[in-house]
Amino acid sequence: MKRVKHAVLGLGWFGEKHCEALAAIPNVELSAVCTRNPERLAEVAGKFGVAKTYTDYHEMLADPEIESVSITTMWDQHADPAVAALEAGKHVFLEKPMASTVADCDLIVNAAKAASGFFMTGHICRFNPRYAAAKQEIADGKIGKIISMYARRNLPAWVGATVLDKIGPIIGDCVHDTDLMFWFSESRAVTAYAQTVQVRQHAHPDLGQVMYRLENGASCILESVWCLPDTTPFQIDERLEIIGTEGSISIHDTHPNLMIVDKNGARCPDTTYWPMIHGQLRGALRDELAYFVNCIATGEAPTVITPEESREAVRACLAAEESAATGKVVVIG
Repeated sequence: MKRVKHAVLGLGWFGEKHCEALAAIPNVELSAVCTRNPERLAEVAGKFGVAKTYTDYHEMLADPEIESVSITTMWDQHADPAVAALEAGKHVFLEKPMASTVADCDLIVNAAKAASGFFMTGHICRFNPRYAAAKQEIADGKIGKIISMYARRNLPAWVGATVLDKIGPIIGDCVHDTDLMFWFSESRAVTAYAQTVQVRQHAHPDLGQVMYRLENGASCILESVWCLPDTTPFQIDERLEIIGTEGSISIHDTHPNLMIVDKNGARCPDTTYWPMIHGQLRGALRDELAYFVNCIATGEAPTVITPEESREAVRACLAAEESAATGKVVVIG
């Protein structure tokens, strides 16, 4: 299979995770990295042995050797580089959430439709084997019609503090479970009601709780609390309960499926999304990037998630944020 020459735009913590994952995929060449910070650019390029470095993504996109790009900038800086990359003929892997407004999502969806390259939004949970197995059971009719879903995605306060000045818990984390609920039910939200609580002095509230009514009549509740005690031994408490007319599915991930107790206390390392195994990054992040580059290598368009589905998750979460701000149920058009 051909080696795909891939670039990474945006070298924050998750951009570096993309580099780690890509370095562990045999048919990928990490060809270029790009960020506006020259010191960070040199640091990441040196760590992964990347020869081509850019502080201007337009210059990077003009490189004819680069076939595909991960865009891992902040969510409110997605639209311009995503559209530019698609118009430049690149295959684009865009981290979630797709964008910070529905209008920007529309721009990206339209650019993806017109582009020669493939496009995919990184909804990593679709590559978590537990959620993927649940989807198959639901598709096989094992639990009948879905009538209720409850999701929980809670983080320690120190994790929340690193991002709360950039993004809030509803669009930051409930977008995962919003997408999963729509995927499982093959439906979408028609109304949203949400509440938030602000404990610390950040730009965004510390927790969000959301209720959706779906087109198919199902009721959905989502919880995202970003202020668990700092002594919490795990980085995420992640659960999903799905109830149908003929059965149910329970998913309980990452907390605590592996616990290590040493002189510093207890800790529960990640075993699902980006664990290091035998010196290489494995897990759902690597699997979704491998899936995307294999689509490029084989010429088969990605089908696990569509641009329109990515947009719908953003639309619903923004409606929930509007509800939290106004105290009213928001009808989603």
